[in-house]
Amino acid sequence: MGIVSLIVLGLVIVAVVYGTMIYNGLVQVKHAMAKAWANIDVLLKQRHDELPKLVETCKQYKQFEQETLQRVVEARSRVQTAREMQNIPALGQAEGALRAGLGQIFAVAEAYPDLKTNENFIQLQTRITALENGIADRRELYNEAVNINNVRIEQFPDSIVADMFRFGEKPLLEFASAEKADVDMKALFS
Repeated sequence: MGIVSLIVLGLVIVAVVYGTMIYNGLVQVKHAMAKAWANIDVLLKQRHDELPKLVETCKQYKQFEQETLQRVVEARSRVQTAREMQNIPALGQAEGALRAGLGQIFAVAEAYPDLKTNENFIQLQTRITALENGIADRRELYNEAVNINNVRIEQFPDSIVADMFRFGEKPLLEFASAEKADVDMKALFS
């Protein structure tokens, strides 16, 4: 075996090892995204289970705004459907509607002193608020994992390996623009 053959063999071995390292790195990023999504999914499921309790607690007060409760129930259903289908863009929009509805429930509850002091309502409000904060934290981690994935699959030479093994771009979990807007407090109480 000549020196040229050894050099070619060495280059092939280096290329295979480097390609394997790139592939393993992409697999690691893919699993980081899956783990981040699973963490969000757990919190969404927990909140999904808490919302009917909140609605039922509010329904005990006959004059409580039924339209607000109905919007929360409908948004909850849309979140559940998007979550099960792992439809990230639809989940973001449904989450925005649900968060707006929850905000309205908590704001409107101010007009019902008995409800505000109801132990079940207070516990549910605290629990749901904690879940909301957890979802926001996990969304940040998920979006960071997605961003790392999307950058890696576009960088050279990672893009070659990503194309060969069909690693694809993933969407960020973004909530509706309405959630980012200032709350119109007058509209909530009119």
